[in-house]
Amino acid sequence: MLLKYTIMIIKRFYFVAITFLAFLMYSCGERYPDHPWEWDNEDTEKNPTITAQGWTAANSYGELPAYIQVYKSPDQLSGKKAIAYIAVADMAKTSFDILGDVAYSTEANGYGGSALTTPSEFYQKSKYTIITNAGLFYAANEFYYSQNLVVRGGKMLCINQNYYSEDWTKLWYPTVGAFCQMQDGTFQTVWTYYSNTDKVNYYYPEPANNDIKKEPLEVPSSTFPAGAKILNATNAIGGVTVLLHGGEIKNTYVQEMLDISAATNQPRTAIGYTADKKMILFVCEGRNMTEGVSGLTTADVAKVMKDLGCTEALNLDGGGSSCMLINGKETIKGSDGKQRRVLTAIGLK
Repeated sequence: MLLKYTIMIIKRFYFVAITFLAFLMYSCGERYPDHPWEWDNEDTEKNPTITAQGWTAANSYGELPAYIQVYKSPDQLSGKKAIAYIAVADMAKTSFDILGDVAYSTEANGYGGSALTTPSEFYQKSKYTIITNAGLFYAANEFYYSQNLVVRGGKMLCINQNYYSEDWTKLWYPTVGAFCQMQDGTFQTVWTYYSNTDKVNYYYPEPANNDIKKEPLEVPSSTFPAGAKILNATNAIGGVTVLLHGGEIKNTYVQEMLDISAATNQPRTAIGYTADKKMILFVCEGRNMTEGVSGLTTADVAKVMKDLGCTEALNLDGGGSSCMLINGKETIKGSDGKQRRVLTAIGLK
């Protein structure tokens, strides 16, 4: 009898101890997202340059195509506490698309769309394996104006914003970044300008050297800046700040002029392309949604993308818009506390 009661006491003690331990883990640990994460520390062969830097492969998003891998960042990036994710896709096998119902509206006298969409809604419609937010936009008169280029299937649907002013007296005409899949299948970041005079979308190997602290430069054209070509892309998405071009860090937010708080720590989204023909989509958390995680500057993101092997990279919309879904599952904590509705998204499958 004594043995029986002793066993019962031990069992009860064990149950209480386990329950208390679970409570501590529940109370102190991060609970977002609400699905279990598993990390495959053995995945070092597919992308050894990435895993050697402490990025850890994820294997709990459901089935992924063999040509797409997902990784979580080490605890720090650029010396800052970080929570970031990347999707790495072999572009010889991956379908790449720009999502969003956008076009030129005669009624609104501008490029954009009449509705916004959450990344999860994009996923429900398209079932793309990877979805991130894409270009910048703003609302006016019940229309959502795209500030960024969109090319889909060889058709230009929106242009990059081709003017900037603080007082509508003095105007600048910046060349703004774009990530392009060219008709020959190559990918590159460029600076673009749509000429209202020529009705042509030009792209350039270097940006017009505008600066809000200086007088405006001439309107971009077929001769300025040097090296202009007509953009004939299969797919393209605009952003603000070319991070990498030709393997070199650029970080041209001053010249591109649209305000993205580039020099402060923020949630960020970026797209890049590597020398071994892989696309990398990057997203990082910020604004202390997780304690101590304030985000990254665009200079930080440029360095991270270069370290990951990218030769071309573009900063996309960030802040509350930053989001990455893997098979429809969230990764970072969005800084709005929920998914922000956006005009455009990037899809990989």
